[in-house]
Amino acid sequence: MNYISSINQLREKINKIHESLRSGQTQMADWETGPLAVSAVPGAGKSTGMAAAAAIAIARQYKHCVNNDQNYRRQLVVVTFTRSAAANLKLKIRDKLKELSLPQTGFVVYTLHGLALNIASRHPELSGLQLDEVKLITPNQSHRFIRLAVEQWINNHPALYRRLLEGQQFDGEETEKLRRQSVLRTEVLPDLAYTVIHEAKSSGILPEKLYLWSEKSQDSYQILRIAAGLYEQYQKIMKLQDFIDYDDMILGALQVLQNKSALQVEKNKIFAVFEDESQDSSQLQTQLLEILASEEDETGDKNNVNKSTLNLVRVGDPNQAINSTFTPADPIYFREFCQTCNIDKRLATMNQAGRSSRIIIDAANFALEWVNSHWLATNKNRQTPFLDQKIEAVNFDDPQPDANPAPVGKGLELYSPRDIYHTVELISQRVVELFNENSQARAAVLVRENRQGRWLAAALEPICKEHKIKLYDVGEQERRSHVPQEILSLLQFCDRPHSPDYLKATLDVLVQRQLIPTQDINTLAILPEEFLYPGPLATPQTETVQKAAHLCRSLLRARLELPLYQIISFLALTLKYDQAELATADKLAERVNLQMFGNNSMGAMLSALSEIVNSERFEPVDTDNLEEQYTKKGQLTIITMHKAKGLDWDYVFLPFLHENLIPGSFWVLPQSQFLGDFTLSEVARAQIRAALHHKGENISQIPSQIPHVSQAWEDAKYLKMAEEYRLLYVAMTRAKKLLWMSAAQQAPFTWSKPNNLQASAPCPVFAALKRQFSENVMNLAVLTAGN
Repeated sequence: MNYISSINQLREKINKIHESLRSGQTQMADWETGPLAVSAVPGAGKSTGMAAAAAIAIARQYKHCVNNDQNYRRQLVVVTFTRSAAANLKLKIRDKLKELSLPQTGFVVYTLHGLALNIASRHPELSGLQLDEVKLITPNQSHRFIRLAVEQWINNHPALYRRLLEGQQFDGEETEKLRRQSVLRTEVLPDLAYTVIHEAKSSGILPEKLYLWSEKSQDSYQILRIAAGLYEQYQKIMKLQDFIDYDDMILGALQVLQNKSALQVEKNKIFAVFEDESQDSSQLQTQLLEILASEEDETGDKNNVNKSTLNLVRVGDPNQAINSTFTPADPIYFREFCQTCNIDKRLATMNQAGRSSRIIIDAANFALEWVNSHWLATNKNRQTPFLDQKIEAVNFDDPQPDANPAPVGKGLELYSPRDIYHTVELISQRVVELFNENSQARAAVLVRENRQGRWLAAALEPICKEHKIKLYDVGEQERRSHVPQEILSLLQFCDRPHSPDYLKATLDVLVQRQLIPTQDINTLAILPEEFLYPGPLATPQTETVQKAAHLCRSLLRARLELPLYQIISFLALTLKYDQAELATADKLAERVNLQMFGNNSMGAMLSALSEIVNSERFEPVDTDNLEEQYTKKGQLTIITMHKAKGLDWDYVFLPFLHENLIPGSFWVLPQSQFLGDFTLSEVARAQIRAALHHKGENISQIPSQIPHVSQAWEDAKYLKMAEEYRLLYVAMTRAKKLLWMSAAQQAPFTWSKPNNLQASAPCPVFAALKRQFSENVMNLAVLTAGN
């Protein structure tokens, strides 16, 4: 009787949670077995629905085990994109399990790489990853392994390298040759290596296969062949020095799952897999989840998983795919999963969203429709940037408090300021008004790039301080994380000033810190001695070059005159670090001095600092309460559009909406234009993706063709444009009660020179919004008079 009573009580509690969900969320909660795709609009409550669905699935598993007198051992595996998202989702599932009066067990929440690492570490003999003997790195373009791979490739392939040096044309002039060598060694080839290694490795493509693919590509530089060679060298370096990267974790886990007994061990622990943010998965990540979620595979072919037997729920929004142009993430795999599920009537849609007021929803829907219709008119053969899935307001009896809140002001406000300084005036005026009305409101300014945020934070700080409004610049924390790398670059130059690479790295830091004007630093770095100490017969230096040389000489003097324990502090002051950056530099100096104890030499300092930079352990990743930190009451947050995904605020400001950034275009830097009007890395990325997406061919086969350079470059440009439009859509849908948008008539072409203003065309979507919502276009003459 007690057993029946407890089961009935559990059923009642499940029903109570079920009744609190919207129609799209209930489809998730009703899942019992098989594949399910859930396509959700922004603000639809994906994580809330997933937490409820997870708790109900765990409850059903618990009931099944009780009814069959089985031990409650199998778990639900929940996977999401970031560690902070995993932490938040875990808390939400635990809360739902509390409501069901069930133990807070029966599930695990991982990032995709965390799941892979867990599997690989349990079977080191199969994964090939002896994790107690290897070290994990997250390489970037400037990482020493990438740079070393480039140098080794150049030594091993002189003919291919010589062809790159020749470019489109070359007269053999020695200075130009040195300049091109600098560009290739420190920019073009590291960028190509970094891009291709991640694109290929995250898709299970090894260097040998890339070499075969390169035979199908016709271009004079043999870009894919060069890429395969760089990838091959990188892999050798990693293996020799016992390092692994995040892609090795996925590959190691898949290696484990190729073993039938290990696969059975892993599957026996799992009754289903739920994935959040599925639009950000790569091919290997998708493959890993499908293998774990599949029923017994009779063929044993890991590439031939029977998708009708998957106990897999994948939740995402292809319209919020904003990571595929700089990571291996590719929304095509979630789109394909949705299409397959739709055929089997296993596609759920979550169209209702209670986050935003109706005028903001109307604006976001209009932007989506306008982009797609405009795209089809000019690019009929290319997939539209958005799926045709509109946001709908929730029902009047929706359980969410303050769903689709009333707008503040007009709800949507569209401005065309004179210039960026006028933009700051208008934002300041509106921010003060809003916080005077509601001091506990949450507000944010979303920018396209960190340089905009830095400039804006400096401009808004006085007015916020005057009106006691807390200003939080998210980019400031990221800039502090660059302190170790910047200090290392300057110290390496001080130690070896005759190295063109070290001089170039230092000049690059000085340009980024806006301590010297932007200029062609490759030309300056070719002959370090001539740049630093020009002789009487040398060509007179321009004023900008003289300023750069003077600053570099002051660094060298400090190296000679200061004791080593003071050098890091001096460099921090030279770079004009703010208070937080200076504190970070002090912490760094203390750490380095501790590691140098007993060996007070520049070599020991460089070794200690290199270890800190390469291990990436100096700045800990803060995974707790990030959402709270960014969305505090009474705070104006400055944050990039990318980082704003998953967050929301009462009032959102979107300034600087110009065509050169959204949708923007690939701009080939002048120093690398000798290769042509394209970049090698983006051509290679597009060629690899085209090969992976080619229908009707197995990944193990050689594609019938690879797009030529011009076609691949066009593909890359359209991929970027589509993603920029999706990024704007994400930014617009962060607002609850007010969406403030502007495009100044005068703006800088590049934000590295914010004072150089010129006439700037607005983003096409912004112009279309002004035409469609003419009543929301703000009269600046009236505002100025009122002010």
